[in-house]
Amino acid sequence: MSTQRASRRRLTITGVGVAALVAGTLTMAHTSAAAPAPTPDTLTSAAASKLANSLSADLKSDTAGAYYDASAKKLVVNVTDGAAVGQVREAGAEPRLVKHSRAELDAAQKDLGERAVPGTARGVDPVSNKVVVTADSTVKGAALDRLKKDVAAQDGKAVLKRTAGKFTTLIRGGDAIYASGGRCSLGFNVVKNGQPYFLTAGHCASLAGTTWSETQGGSAIGTVEDYGFPGRDDAIVKYTANVAHPSEVNLYNGGAQQITGARTAVVGEQVQRSGSTTRLHGGSVQALNVSVTYPQGTVNGLIQTNVCAEPGDSGGAMFAGNSALGLTSGGSGNCSSGGQTFFAPVTDALSRYGAQIG
Repeated sequence: MSTQRASRRRLTITGVGVAALVAGTLTMAHTSAAAPAPTPDTLTSAAASKLANSLSADLKSDTAGAYYDASAKKLVVNVTDGAAVGQVREAGAEPRLVKHSRAELDAAQKDLGERAVPGTARGVDPVSNKVVVTADSTVKGAALDRLKKDVAAQDGKAVLKRTAGKFTTLIRGGDAIYASGGRCSLGFNVVKNGQPYFLTAGHCASLAGTTWSETQGGSAIGTVEDYGFPGRDDAIVKYTANVAHPSEVNLYNGGAQQITGARTAVVGEQVQRSGSTTRLHGGSVQALNVSVTYPQGTVNGLIQTNVCAEPGDSGGAMFAGNSALGLTSGGSGNCSSGGQTFFAPVTDALSRYGAQIG
């Protein structure tokens, strides 16, 4: 395999009424002698992600999530206690007073998940300060009636949305990189114990096979060492052939994006996804820690986006700049009409497998 061909292949193994809360910037009563509130810092999405994680750890129960305002380039942090306002402002973010705490929303999400049916997803939306339950086109009749009742029982902490299509993992048979049962897209090249590996979706190993090659029935280039699906949706594959494995993502325009590290995504940031079926597409992050119930079972801890994807894109890379963010898990819709796609966080996979981007 030539280096040029390998550098493109290595990151493309193919295989898945919210009412706005009226609570703007929190202001505090002050006298004429009081100093004006500091202006939120101008932040990149990467800096916003780092700040959000730091404030979440510091504020604990006093925060109810955060999101990145891409137009203003600022981080907005939801708080439930006025005492946290100063700390958020001093850190360079904008505080926003909301009704529901993160603990309340997490409890609502868990409760809804206990009665989940295939074709549904549940995640906390920090912008609306509610749990958004999304049902695909397969949820109807008695199942839909029960879902509506379950959402209504959350006393204003949850809302129901519908989406066209069907939530499914995005694996299929076809050209590109093959296992015995289908194809998937490689996510990111990584290093473990000094040896080359790559990450992809766990359902690729579960549903398609554990040995991967570049052509159908061709020589193996990698074997799955560990994976999880359902529950989680990631896999680590050890290279077994002497092929190039650069730390970059195919942009399908003759170029590639170098990947130098991994981080957590932040709601509101712009991201891109690369996959062998639909190539490069972009969109924004809508929610974190989302649970999706596929026909094969529920996967937890996913990143929800409005980026499109189609069968064969499974396992592909979601990234922002030179940062690895997620592995394509599944979704609904297509790249003609749009839809939603869910991603397994790369940071979780790296921690689980003891690997590093490289």
